Amino acid sequence: MSDRAVTLIDRGDYWLVQARPHPALRPFLRAYDGYWERDTVPSRMRTLPTRSVVVIINFGPPLRLAVPDPGTGDRDYASLAAGMYDGHGMYAHPGGQRGVHLDLTPLGAYTLLGVPMARLTNAAAELPELLGPAAALLVERLAGTPSWAARFDLLDAFLLRRLEAGPRPDPEVARAWRLLLGSAGRVPVAEIAADVGWSRRHLAHRFHEQAGLPPKVMARVLRFERAVGLARHGRALADVAAACGYYDQAHLNREFRALSGCSPTELLGGQLEPQRTATLAESL
Repeated sequence: MSDRAVTLIDRGDYWLVQARPHPALRPFLRAYDGYWERDTVPSRMRTLPTRSVVVIINFGPPLRLAVPDPGTGDRDYASLAAGMYDGHGMYAHPGGQRGVHLDLTPLGAYTLLGVPMARLTNAAAELPELLGPAAALLVERLAGTPSWAARFDLLDAFLLRRLEAGPRPDPEVARAWRLLLGSAGRVPVAEIAADVGWSRRHLAHRFHEQAGLPPKVMARVLRFERAVGLARHGRALADVAAACGYYDQAHLNREFRALSGCSPTELLGGQLEPQRTATLAESL
């Protein structure tokens, strides 16, 4: 029997199970949560750009994901990895969802998934497409394991093997990511390139390949993510614009429309679909 501590949270229409990943995984894996819905109620949700690569290990019916890449279209997925986005998409499911939701850092995803993250830019893929037959076996074993503590132990063991065997990002790319993340996207790319000793062009190529977005676009996503968070906590939009490095509120409004497909008022006021707008990382 596992002695892992887990926390069970009643969210009304679904249960959430939280546990801390193995210490060796924490630099690569922001969080993972188990979940299951009480009722079979269909749901649709707008997804927004975020700093995470999302992996969903699904024990329930397939879910439908529309990604920002206009050439991809809607597609049903069993278990999936969704890469870095620079636009909005749509997530829908028939209800009765059960599974595990993981938030990976972009460079953690590069190592744990073992593929260039540029392959998943504005896109998603079934886990077996990325991890091979081991992914299907993992889903089967997790679904058949009776306790959540044992499930998280099993997941840790799988991810630790992936961590040992996976590729490592360039130190320069890792440094660039830390600078972008630490400044919430406000450090100029030219300054980052000078810091790591690469040309802007070489940095853009290597960073895009390993993190999933070019540094300039990643900075834009990080600024937007921070702006959404501040605005949701009640900050005035003019103050949010200043805090996040936008020229003015009009600039912030344009960025919201470009990245979320709607205005700040629509997004934050729930005028699109009441209470059903979130980052993909918050959507389960």
